[in-house]
This record gives sequence, C-alpha cells and structure tokens, in this order.
Amino acid sequence: MTSNDNRNSPRAPLDIFLNKYIRGTPFMARARDISMEGIYLSQLIEPMDDNSKIGIQFQLPGSQEVIYAEGVAIREGEDGHGILFTMLTEHDRKLIRDYIDAWQRQQDTDRK
Repeated sequence: MTSNDNRNSPRAPLDIFLNKYIRGTPFMARARDISMEGIYLSQLIEPMDDNSKIGIQFQLPGSQEVIYAEGVAIREGEDGHGILFTMLTEHDRKLIRDYIDAWQRQQDTDRK
C-alpha cells in the first residue's frame, strides 16, 4: 500500500479533527480521507512515531457515534501518513462503510 494504485478499497474525503493516541498520550490530528482499510492523517503537532500502535478516536460527519480504532503507520507523505486499521469493531466498520457508500452515491448523483 505504498501508492494510490495499490489500494484495495475505495476512499472518501474526510475533513475532520480527531484524537490520535501515541503511547497513550492524546494529540489532535486532522483526517484527509478514509477507507475500510485505513485513514490518512495530516500531521499537526504530534510527534512522528515509529510503527507502534496508534489509537484513533473520531466521529464521522452526521454521526453522534464515536469510533475508536487502532492502527499502524504504513505510508508516509509530505504532510502526514496513512494509518492501516489493525483493530476496528464490526459496528464501527459498518459506520465507515455506510459513510463511504453515501459519499459514492452522492458522487454518482452529481455526475448525472
């Protein structure tokens, strides 16, 4: 998963601030996009971390439910990094799938 061509699932834009936990310490981060496999985070003030476990806590637009996921950084970009989900409940996975599906439906409608 080092380039856009190797991604296995569709991505949807996601412009939100969220909590990113590094070694148990919360930092504010900003999401750029999300897929069923992971999320891309723009780096703000948090330190760069080795490939240790990263916790992420966020709400999708239009939802009151808080999603908690764990992952590891797998792709470094100029302004952030891609996080591969390693722990996500089925319920939270469904919330993400529904968000991506709704975004794709909207894109299809906009093209008509």
